Amino acid sequence: MITGLDHVVVLTGDIAAASAAYQTLFARAPAWQYGGDGAERVLFTLDNTTLELMAPSGDDATAERIHAVIAAQGEGLASLCFRTTDIAKMHRRLDRLALKPEAIAEVESRDAVSGATLSWKRTRAAMDATRGIRLFFLERDKERPLSVRTTTASITALDHVVVSTPDPERATALYGARLGLDMALDRSHPDWGRLMFFRCGELIVEVMHRPGKQEDVSRDRLRGLCWRVSDIDATQARLAQAGVDVSEIRTGRKPGTRVMTVRSGTCGVPTLLVQPSAGKP
Repeated sequence: MITGLDHVVVLTGDIAAASAAYQTLFARAPAWQYGGDGAERVLFTLDNTTLELMAPSGDDATAERIHAVIAAQGEGLASLCFRTTDIAKMHRRLDRLALKPEAIAEVESRDAVSGATLSWKRTRAAMDATRGIRLFFLERDKERPLSVRTTTASITALDHVVVSTPDPERATALYGARLGLDMALDRSHPDWGRLMFFRCGELIVEVMHRPGKQEDVSRDRLRGLCWRVSDIDATQARLAQAGVDVSEIRTGRKPGTRVMTVRSGTCGVPTLLVQPSAGKP
């Protein structure tokens, strides 16, 4: 019933600075901006998902919660929101699987620039049932507008999101058996640990386990994002010229791919850019 990853949420203390940073990274303009209910939000919609920047606004309970999370963990990747075509059916499934979903909420937002409106229905699973990861589920009435490219060598889409787990078997049960994502690959490597790849629409949820680390075995962690580019050389040159700290381009783990690391301008989100192998999306 999950059809894709609708969006990822990144918390920030400064919505203007974060929006400017991601405009530089993506070479795309924001697609949607709105405020209310204790938060300011800026959305960038790429070819297969949306990145939502969220900052506290005011002093209500939501704003205080965001302040508390940032104070405890810093800025960074905060939650995943999966898309479904039938939120009521999704809610029943989550309930049967003991993921303790909240009541379905109906939400509407108005874009601060265009005045257009979007509406959706959503629920959230309990964090103690999702190994500490905030997981939302959403049914939208229509597509969001795409972020307009502002220059060449822009980011095209999300390739994968990385979840780090100290307990690969339980994490696999959550994303595979319970949420119904299709495991595309499960492999181990002495340097990387165990990597499990779950298909989610047009991208991958990668669950990573590195043995030997002392961690709370009951909690997973959102680790980072990998974005696709069509010309990694041009993207590296563009970002370097803009003052973004980027690594040298190197050969990726997947045959035929080339990758580089973005070290600044991501609101604390570990970020990789990948140029897929020829003939791949």
